[in-house]
Amino acid sequence: MPAPSSDADLELDGPLCHTGSMSKIFHLFTPGADPVCAPLLLLHGTGGTELDLLPLARDLSPETSTLSVRGTVAIEGGFAFFHRHPDRTVNEADITERASTLASFIEKCSSYHGFAAPIAVGFSNGAIMTAALLLTRPSLLSGAILFRPLSPLSKDLPARMHATPVLIIDGKNDTRRSRGDGLRLAERLTRAGAAVTHHVLHAGHAITSGDRQIARGWFAKRVQT
Repeated sequence: MPAPSSDADLELDGPLCHTGSMSKIFHLFTPGADPVCAPLLLLHGTGGTELDLLPLARDLSPETSTLSVRGTVAIEGGFAFFHRHPDRTVNEADITERASTLASFIEKCSSYHGFAAPIAVGFSNGAIMTAALLLTRPSLLSGAILFRPLSPLSKDLPARMHATPVLIIDGKNDTRRSRGDGLRLAERLTRAGAAVTHHVLHAGHAITSGDRQIARGWFAKRVQT
C-alpha cells in the first residue's frame, strides 16, 4: 500500500490543513489500491487522535483509502470535534460551525486528491459530528457508519439526503448514552431521507468484535452495490 500522505502541497505545515475560522485541521490521508474510489473518512472519539480508527479501517477494508481527521477541540489529553455544555448536552451552535468548516476541508481534500464522496466512520464524539455532517451537508458523504452516536441537533433540518446509506450501532449497556439516543438519531436521519440500518448490541461504549462484524458486512454490501 502507498505510504501515508500529509498533503504537503495542500496549504499544509506538516499533517495539517488551514481552513476557515477553525484555522487548522490535522489529518492523515493514506491512498488505497484505487485512490480515486470513495475513501473512509475516520472521525475519532473524545480524547482521541487521527490515529485511533486506522486499525478499524484496515479491518473493514484494507485496500480502501483513508482520510483520518483530528478534532479541533483539545480535551482529556486528546481531541474532540465539538464543545459540549457543562451539562454534557451538545453545543449546537458550536457543532454546526465546526461541521461547516470540516465539510469545507473534506471538499478541499476531495478536490486535491480526486477521490469520490467519502464513507464516514465515526465513533462516539466523531459519530455525532458525522451525523451533523449528514444533516447539514447531505451531499457530502456517500455513506456513514456511526458507533455509539446521538443526535447533534434538537430539531429537523430542511436539507434532504437521497437514500444515503447509514449504519448506526448502539450499545445496550452504554453508560455514556441515554436509552434511545441512537434510535432517535436513526429516526431523524430517516426523516431526512437517509436509508438507515440500526442495531443494538449487548455491549458498552467501546467498539466490540460484534460491531466490527456488522460493520464489515454492511460495508461489503455497500461497496458491491
